[in-house]
Amino acid sequence: MSETQMLIEQLVDQREEHLLEIRREAELTGQVKSPGVRPEGSPFPIASPQTGYYQQPLLKEPQWTQLIPFYFFVGGAAGSLGVIGSLADVLGDEKRLAEQARWLAFGGSVLSGALLVTDLGRSSRFLNMLRVFKPQSTMSMGSWILSGFSVFASISSAADAMDALWGANLLSHLLRGMGRFGSVIFGMPFHNYTGVLLATTAMPVWNARANSLPGHFGMSGLQSGVSILELMGHEDNRALNLLGVLSASMETWEKIDISKSNARALLPLKHGGSGVLVSTGAWLSGPVPLLFRIGSVFLPERSVALRRLAACAGIVGSLFTRYGWVQAGKSSARDWRLALEIEAPKEVAMPTTAKRSTGRVIAKAAGAICVLATAFFVLRRKF
Repeated sequence: MSETQMLIEQLVDQREEHLLEIRREAELTGQVKSPGVRPEGSPFPIASPQTGYYQQPLLKEPQWTQLIPFYFFVGGAAGSLGVIGSLADVLGDEKRLAEQARWLAFGGSVLSGALLVTDLGRSSRFLNMLRVFKPQSTMSMGSWILSGFSVFASISSAADAMDALWGANLLSHLLRGMGRFGSVIFGMPFHNYTGVLLATTAMPVWNARANSLPGHFGMSGLQSGVSILELMGHEDNRALNLLGVLSASMETWEKIDISKSNARALLPLKHGGSGVLVSTGAWLSGPVPLLFRIGSVFLPERSVALRRLAACAGIVGSLFTRYGWVQAGKSSARDWRLALEIEAPKEVAMPTTAKRSTGRVIAKAAGAICVLATAFFVLRRKF
């Protein structure tokens, strides 16, 4: 046997002996303190409880486009309008309001589907989501809720169209009853299911508010629906104002609750571009419209103006809220310490949204608001 072969066998024996020592240490103590082999001066980082997995994000950022927060907004408003339109002329003598709400709900369902399909890239991807019915999957249930709401909102609008063209008849009466029932059943989860969708993910900032996020999005959607109807000429409706006060009060409480929390997972809601959006949305969804709506009760001569201001604030606040929460989720995913529950040094700042400054995020939201405002004026003229 040559000298080289003998040297190789000795090295192999040494390695095997080292492995046996590690196994014995693990069996006796339950842990291994022996250091691994790391070439001296190598550029490789060291994984540890302090640095995480080589300081790389453990979670992948949501790959949604800027259409998805707008989809959240439209869906929340459409679901609320569907319920209002189904009950307004049954519980009260509000035929015109109910009809407008039903048409808006129908338009919102169509726009919601278009936004979702556009984000997915192909309509076949949405149809594939309907191939299975999985109650434990929020995304699967959401696709079925959207589809069901769209069907029944279409039936309600078809009944209204039949009445306008040929007068009331038995068929339109049956269709309206069916549409009302389905719009309530599917409209109630549709107006807040997007909050459930975010809350059931692993994103720390979303998961930290899992108990309140569905209600938060639901109240925001209700306020949007009420505000749209008020801007279409129903500023004197007391029931709408009551719903607006209720939703604004809940949004105010949500703002206070988040502000009081010192949880590090909620830092994206308070800092950076996402913090600006969420904070602005919270003020415009909660205290500001609440003040205007209460003021309209005590100042009858300025009631219409105050209700319109409250409606505008509520719509803008709801839109900012959706964009802010989505951006906060992306920022939260970049902080590798949050997912691993590692405390960050005080001097380490929360990662901001990559390649998206506060100005760019606000500019995109403002552009969406302009489009929405134009649609409001067109609809108001039409009706």
